[in-house]
Amino acid sequence: MINFGEVNETNKMVEQENLDVRTITIGISLLDCMDSDLDQLNTNIYNKITTVAKDLVKVGKEIENDYCIPIVNKRISVTPIALVGSAACKSPEDYVTIAKTLDRAAKTVGVNFIGGYSALVSKGMTPAEENMIRSIPQALACTDFVCSSVNVGSTKTGINMDAVRLMGQMVKETAQYTKEQDSLGCAKLVVFCNAPDDNPFMAGAFHGVTEADAIINVGVSGPGVVKTALEAVRGESFEVLCETIKKTAFKVTRVGQLVAQEASKRLGIPFGIIDLSLAPTPAIGDSVAGILEEIGLEYAGAPGTTAALALLNDQVKKGGIMASSYVGGLSGAFIPVSEDQGMIDAVTAGALTLEKLEAMTCVCSVGLDMIAIPGDTKATTISGIIADEMAIGMINQKTTAVRLIPVIGKGVGETVEFGGLLGYAPIMPVNPYGCDAFVNRKGRIPAPVHSFKN
Repeated sequence: MINFGEVNETNKMVEQENLDVRTITIGISLLDCMDSDLDQLNTNIYNKITTVAKDLVKVGKEIENDYCIPIVNKRISVTPIALVGSAACKSPEDYVTIAKTLDRAAKTVGVNFIGGYSALVSKGMTPAEENMIRSIPQALACTDFVCSSVNVGSTKTGINMDAVRLMGQMVKETAQYTKEQDSLGCAKLVVFCNAPDDNPFMAGAFHGVTEADAIINVGVSGPGVVKTALEAVRGESFEVLCETIKKTAFKVTRVGQLVAQEASKRLGIPFGIIDLSLAPTPAIGDSVAGILEEIGLEYAGAPGTTAALALLNDQVKKGGIMASSYVGGLSGAFIPVSEDQGMIDAVTAGALTLEKLEAMTCVCSVGLDMIAIPGDTKATTISGIIADEMAIGMINQKTTAVRLIPVIGKGVGETVEFGGLLGYAPIMPVNPYGCDAFVNRKGRIPAPVHSFKN
């Protein structure tokens, strides 16, 4: 059991080191909402969400007040909408009505984001799934809180290159649809390989079809806590370094465990997983890049960066799994550029490039995240970048993702301001050479030989 002594130990972390519970996310199954009539489907979806999640924000605030632990976001994830809408939606425009319903439900219950405007197409696409994917640009342009994701590959199935090609086009269209907001819609769109069913972090969250009718997942974050702990062992051996990270991750995860148990009890919804991901914010000191620098790098991106990130990711997971029986999701360290002031500084200094970020994704939690690129980048180039990242996930049996933002009307050397947790980002250069002939091949890249384990 968790005791109040453990809670008191976190006071300094909360007050001085940016420790927070990044999100309480209710996952809600919409499978029982399915109907062949579009109007009835939308009514069912709205009623289910607003009933199950009606007390989420209130309970989150109560837990904050009772334990003095900041809970930054209260979120909802739902069953992938490509499945839910398959019987009723005959066009992309039909799917957009569901996006609007999700947005309206999110506003009614007062959450920050709702995820699950998603499709799982790692091996092939049905007509309904293609319609849903083609609806994404319009859906993200006409909603405020809806987040979208598409899983286009897995270790078991390979990479659906038809979906990869289509997603390059959708990223560009989403950028165009939201160009008046510096292509902000792309910040709510993730392309996955090996997407987990129980991820509470946006924009990639959805409620997996293997999950219960409703579930509580909690995401905890504390880059500042880890950095502060490492400052006390500066210059010590790798053994001391690793032990310090593990112990700190353990303490951070226990905070999430407490919040998850309380939320589950008060909402009457089963507890799913704790996701211990060092997710940075633009706040000074709340940076994964800052941890890498404390480990011994001049800037993130310097030689040794991938090794340092691998060490960090592994020790965070080792500490987390000792603190909770249900650690899952994407636990480890995120490296989003726009949300991490240290990453932004490294890009500005010329220490961190898109190619180095790709190398780092081999050992981190997700992938190429919140990276602003020139608005005139071709759709096929975006598809090529997606394909590279999906290959890393497929071969290494890990989750990888891409969240690129081609900012319409802006180029290398300019910056784009997203605001809030999304921060700001310098526009990064993209390799100018084409991959059109590769991307335009039909079909899929087969699963690797080590996928045959059954």
